[in-house]
Amino acid sequence: MSKECYESPLSSRYASKEMKYIFSPDMKFRTWRKLWIALAESEMELGLPVTQEQIDQLKSHADDINYEIAEEREKLVRHDVMSHVYAYGVQCPKAKGIIHLGATSCYVGDNTDVIIMTEGLKLVRNKLITVIRELSAFADKYKDLPTLAFTHFQPAQPTTVGKRATLWIQELLMDLEDIEYQLSKAKLLGCKGTTGTQASFLELFEGDHEKCKEIDKKIAKKMGFDSCFAVSGQTYSRKLDTQVLNVLSGIAQSAAKFSNDIRLLQHLKEVEEPFEKNQIGSSAMAYKRNPMRSERIGSLSRYVMVDVLNGAFTTATQWFERTLDDSANKRLSIPEAFLAVDGILNLYANVADGLVVYPKVIEQRLRKELPFMATENIMMDAVKRGGDRQELHEKIRTHSMAASKVVKEEGGENDLLERIAGDSSFGVTLEELEALLDPSKYVGRAPQQTTDFLNEVVSPAIAPYENLQDEKAEITV
Repeated sequence: MSKECYESPLSSRYASKEMKYIFSPDMKFRTWRKLWIALAESEMELGLPVTQEQIDQLKSHADDINYEIAEEREKLVRHDVMSHVYAYGVQCPKAKGIIHLGATSCYVGDNTDVIIMTEGLKLVRNKLITVIRELSAFADKYKDLPTLAFTHFQPAQPTTVGKRATLWIQELLMDLEDIEYQLSKAKLLGCKGTTGTQASFLELFEGDHEKCKEIDKKIAKKMGFDSCFAVSGQTYSRKLDTQVLNVLSGIAQSAAKFSNDIRLLQHLKEVEEPFEKNQIGSSAMAYKRNPMRSERIGSLSRYVMVDVLNGAFTTATQWFERTLDDSANKRLSIPEAFLAVDGILNLYANVADGLVVYPKVIEQRLRKELPFMATENIMMDAVKRGGDRQELHEKIRTHSMAASKVVKEEGGENDLLERIAGDSSFGVTLEELEALLDPSKYVGRAPQQTTDFLNEVVSPAIAPYENLQDEKAEITV
C-alpha cells in the first residue's frame, strides 16, 4: 500500500475481504458482462438478429476482462460504459456489433447496483445470523444469573444476565426481518431506455409491445431475479437506495445500543468484552482494559446512521426522469455503508463470542441494593402478622433514608436489614430477613422469559439458516 495516498480505513482496517470484493471494480465489470450476455440472449430469443456464435464468444470472455484496453479507451472517450463495450468488442469481434444493443448506460450501471446491493445484503444477513447465534448461546448460559437491572442507569428491580441479552437479540431479529423483506422484493431496473419508455426496444421489435415486456422478464430471470421495476425513468427509483440504507442504519442502531451497554457494564466490572493476552489498553496506564471493540462498534455505527441521510437527500432531489447528481454520492454512500456495517458485525460477533462475565461482582452489587428491593415483601409479611400498613410504610421509608445516607454520605455498608430487625414493629429477626435476600426471588419471570424467547421466537427465526456456516472475520485491533 502506498504511504502517499489516502486509503479508506473501511477497506484497510474494518471490512472483510468478502464485502470488499462485492463492491470491487472486478465484481462490477464482471456483472456488466453478465448483463450484456443476458441482453444478447434475450434479444436472440425474441427474434433479433443475434446469433448463438456471437453469444458463445461473449461467454468465452465473460471473466477475462481486458482492463488495460478499457482504461486506455476511457482516457480517450471519457465514458466508462462505452470504454468497456469497446474492450469487450476487441475480445469478441464477431459480437462487437450487438453488444449493448438498444441499451443505455443505466442498463449495466443500475442493474449492477441492484445486484451488488442484493449480494451485500445477503452477506450482512449471514453475519447477523452469526451474531444472533452467539448472543443466544450467551443468553441461554446466563438465563438464571440474577443481576441488578437499571432504569435511567439507576438501580431497579433485578433481571438476569441472560434476559438482558434477549433485548439485544430482539432488536437484531427486527433487523433480520427488514433484510428479508428487502431481499424478498428485490427487482432489477431491466431494459427501459434513456427515459424509461423502452422506445429503442419498441423500434428494434418493430412495434411489438409484448416483446418489450418480455425482454425485461427474460433478463431478470437470467440474472436470478423474479422481476423488474414496472416503470422507471432512466434509472431505478433512488428510493431503493434509501430503503437499503435504512436497513443498514437499523443494524447500526442495534449494534450501538449493545456496545453502549457493554461499555457501561465493563465500567461496572460486571461484564467485559474480550481482551487479548498481549493487548495494551493504554499507552500511559498499563492496568487499563479499555472496551475498544465496543467503542469501535459505536464509532462505525454513528457513521452509518449519519450516512443514511445521503439516500434521503438523493431520492428527494432527483429531477424528472434523471439527474446525475446521484452518481458521485452513490459511489461513496452505498459501498461505505455496507463496508461499515460489515465491520460492525465482525466486531459484534467477536465481542458476543468472547464476553467475560464476573458473577461475584454482579452478586456483590445486587446484594447491596436488594435490602431496598425486599422492603415490599418485608412490609407485607409484617401486615399479615397484624401490623398497620401505613405505619409500617413510614417506618420503612425512614429506615431506608437512614441506610441510604450511610451508604452515600459515610461510605458505609447498607444496614437497612439491621435497622428493620431492631424495630419491634416488624417482629422479624435478622436471620429471617437475610433468608429473604435470595436474588432469584426478585427476578420475576426473567429465566422463563429467556427460555421461551429463545425457543419460541429465536429458533424459528433462524431455523431457515441452520446450514449456514457462521461468518467469522479477523479483527484488526
